[in-house]
Amino acid sequence: MLSRIAESLFWIGRYVERADDTARILDVHIQLLSENPWAEEDQACRSLLKIMDRPAAEDGTLVARVDMLDVLAHDRVNPSSIAGALIAARENARRARETISTELWECLNTTRNVVLDKNRHLSPHNYFSWVRGRAAMVAGIQDSGTSRDDTWLFMILGRSIERADMTARLITAQAHLGSSGPGWTTLLRSCGAYEAFLRAYRGRAGDEQAAAFLVLDRLFPRSIVHALSLAEECLRALDSDEGRSGVTDEALRELALARVALEYGKPDSLMAALPEAMDKVQRACSAASQAVKKRYFPAEGAVEWVEEGL
Repeated sequence: MLSRIAESLFWIGRYVERADDTARILDVHIQLLSENPWAEEDQACRSLLKIMDRPAAEDGTLVARVDMLDVLAHDRVNPSSIAGALIAARENARRARETISTELWECLNTTRNVVLDKNRHLSPHNYFSWVRGRAAMVAGIQDSGTSRDDTWLFMILGRSIERADMTARLITAQAHLGSSGPGWTTLLRSCGAYEAFLRAYRGRAGDEQAAAFLVLDRLFPRSIVHALSLAEECLRALDSDEGRSGVTDEALRELALARVALEYGKPDSLMAALPEAMDKVQRACSAASQAVKKRYFPAEGAVEWVEEGL
């Protein structure tokens, strides 16, 4: 597979997942601000923007939810926002048009067209619900219409790395807000994890158990450990030399070390330093993404014309 095609597939997975998870995070925070009249809107918006790597300027200007939505939901240029990520996913699908299925292309193209036409005309909750629905449709088409070859592996690798990173951001946001935040039950519902959590813990719901479920559960697809494990499986399938002389893939090493630190660390220590642990996960995902880019999507150097080559 050409490296440019592989890179486009990788970023399709990442951008669609980014839009989905950003919609989930914003939905929780908009609900909090709407239901709690005593919430510090400026502080809450600034905190979330910082967690999402889009910090607001420290110039004394108050940051309202409208400003937060402009940056994280409706910005069509920056791929860190929902609209920008969906537009970027469609552009990457165009570059890989001969590789992906017609259904997937039509789904991403239609999604982008709706984003350009009327994304600001919907209420925030309806917009976020629509984004989650489109992301679920993309995932369904990927699962049902893609052969489990390199095309599948690069898309799922991108999706898994992004999911681990964004779940870590979601948990960090709740950990920073504490009792003034939406609560772990709301967080579980935003991830579609509430019923699975109740089955796993048989009704013994608590904040520590909820956090542990989103971080450590090996069976729930949106947990950090599950996402990291799936990314590792994709990297092993892509690496034909894996296993001959230990781990030689830098991306695999970064993800495996992050997963092992979570799985085999002491739960009490993990819960006591949750923001720090989630920061390490985000750093590992960033390092793994850079390692994947370096190995599978090498940038071509500029051609240098010398006399002997004329």
